[in-house]
Amino acid sequence: MDKIIRKIVMPGVTLLCLQTPKFKTGYFSVALQRQLCPENAAKDSIIPQILKRGCRRYPDMESLSAALDDLYGAVVEPIVRQRGEILCTGFCSSFVDDKYLPGEAKTLENTISLVAELLLDPATKDGLLNAEYVNSEKENICDEIRSRVNDKRVYASGRLREIMCADENYGTYAYGTLETAEKIQYIPLTKYYKESLAESNIYMFYCGSASPMRVELAVKEAFATLPRSEEYYDTSTEIRINADEPKYVTEEMDVLQGNLTIGFRMGEVMYRPNYAAMTVFNTVYGGGVTSKLFANVREKLSLCYYASSSVDSNKGIMTVSSGIDPAKYEEALAEILAQLDACRKGDISSKEFESAKSYVVASLRAYNDSAATMDDFYLGQELKGLIYDLDEYAGLVDMVELEDVVEIAKSVELDTVYFLKNRGEAV
Repeated sequence: MDKIIRKIVMPGVTLLCLQTPKFKTGYFSVALQRQLCPENAAKDSIIPQILKRGCRRYPDMESLSAALDDLYGAVVEPIVRQRGEILCTGFCSSFVDDKYLPGEAKTLENTISLVAELLLDPATKDGLLNAEYVNSEKENICDEIRSRVNDKRVYASGRLREIMCADENYGTYAYGTLETAEKIQYIPLTKYYKESLAESNIYMFYCGSASPMRVELAVKEAFATLPRSEEYYDTSTEIRINADEPKYVTEEMDVLQGNLTIGFRMGEVMYRPNYAAMTVFNTVYGGGVTSKLFANVREKLSLCYYASSSVDSNKGIMTVSSGIDPAKYEEALAEILAQLDACRKGDISSKEFESAKSYVVASLRAYNDSAATMDDFYLGQELKGLIYDLDEYAGLVDMVELEDVVEIAKSVELDTVYFLKNRGEAV
């Protein structure tokens, strides 16, 4: 039987322990919660990339790699995750569970200690972050930002957010802008890094066979030098309930197919969000192979090469992404909106509804197969102030009624339509 314990282990530091015997590896992550904003996104995202280059005991990748080998091939990776308008950055690690090792192995404690060293005791020169590491990772993050344009589906989704949320933090890319990334310098970044450590609320997650008490003791010892401020950095997500007058934006680029991306506000249901029903609604509308967008817009009417919807329930925004022939723009847009109208009218068959619920429940239960996906799930729960475990949340999905889905569909409002097409191609 899995056991989940949530505890405040230090001021501003939450530890969630999921004790389970099902894995042969342990998993531990630590994430600083920062406000996503144009000024700081690049700095927040680059810091774990720099810290991963080495700590005081292991100041370069070669010595760090040897240390990980000594931990039976443990892995430590930087993480950058966005939830609504909150950016969570830090490290995740995986390591062999001690019960599968000979003798009195302490791989759990030693791995958590190494993660803490990377975060708190980086390789420095004269007390400053290593300039060589900063400049190298700055080039990498600039390349990451530039490369977005190579995947037109991802690029179109990003442009939709920038246009739809132009005056909201949500319009910011997790890695920031090229302009802000290029301005990063090691001296001011060192100051920002130290402030972030002291001021950020921190979320830690463990999954493995160790007892919560053992994990807590390991964390408290490893992170004993973590600086804590008297006041913690406030993070939040602004939820705009209603959409403005719909915006229609068309841009041109060298593309092989048109990319039609549509943004909606979830509307008044966000006053008292029913997250389980929201997930089912999205699956009915466009979140799976049994959805209305897939079955009708793609398969039956052949108006697109792909079409799917997704909901960011932290922010209260739904997006539809589709690839189309530009000549079918008007027809495809009309049909995508028509399928939403069908949901509003309750034109949802029992097969569509039950298939959607079954799909969501199966997806939730599949999260149990990976510690990393469970980490993502419980982080989302934490930021929403929820306390459900995976089985409890699946139970809530089972309880969703058709009327709940219709209520959500009626609340959804069109905000922005973004179309990316080939240069000079008529619509």
